[in-house]
Amino acid sequence: MGARVLIVDDEPTLREALQYNLTRQGYTVETAPDGPSGLQAAREFKPELVVLDVMLPGMDGFEVCRVLRRESNVPILMLTARTDEIDKVVGLEVGADDYMSKPFSTRELEARLRALLRRAHLAREEAQDASEDGTADRVPSVPPLTHGNLTIDISRREARLNDQVLELKPKEFDLLLFLARNRGIVLSRELLLERVWGWQYMGATRTVDVHIRWLREKIEPQPAAPQRIITIRGIGYRFEG
Repeated sequence: MGARVLIVDDEPTLREALQYNLTRQGYTVETAPDGPSGLQAAREFKPELVVLDVMLPGMDGFEVCRVLRRESNVPILMLTARTDEIDKVVGLEVGADDYMSKPFSTRELEARLRALLRRAHLAREEAQDASEDGTADRVPSVPPLTHGNLTIDISRREARLNDQVLELKPKEFDLLLFLARNRGIVLSRELLLERVWGWQYMGATRTVDVHIRWLREKIEPQPAAPQRIITIRGIGYRFEG
């Protein structure tokens, strides 16, 4: 415990309640009521985790998240009162690690914070181990995956269709790579969430469907009649090369 947590939310009652509960759990907590002050607090307080509302005055949570992600890899959990799944997906695409819809359970929030902090701690340990044994300085050569006119360059994190580079968001690339590596295998939405978004992710499987739709628009000749990413009704998806 004792981790530094920054809460950025324009609801005073919610800020105070979260600060009180998290402080009792041993966290060191700072709060901010709007986007600009939240960004300034993040730079000065240097939190180990940020709880960030979407609807903020001055600068919305999406923009704050974008800026924070350019400046650091601090775990970010976004809060939203919106019900549209696409807003939650946008939050993840701009760099958030998880999201929760309001109203929420304080116990669930605390559980997610612990999960995000554990993940960040493990990532730091792995980076330190790699640095100590020298593997961080060695860049392995990984051959690209080729499926017809689609090439996935793992080392460059780049996908090409007919030799044209595709503009893929980070999670779109990760999803395409995982599908391609498991060609011909039926993959459930739950498995895709776990392997692509991470074991700590607690979002809805609708997130997978949205990303699949975006991928189809980029790699399928006819997205409405896909030939590469096949829907397996009631289960998930199968990639055909």
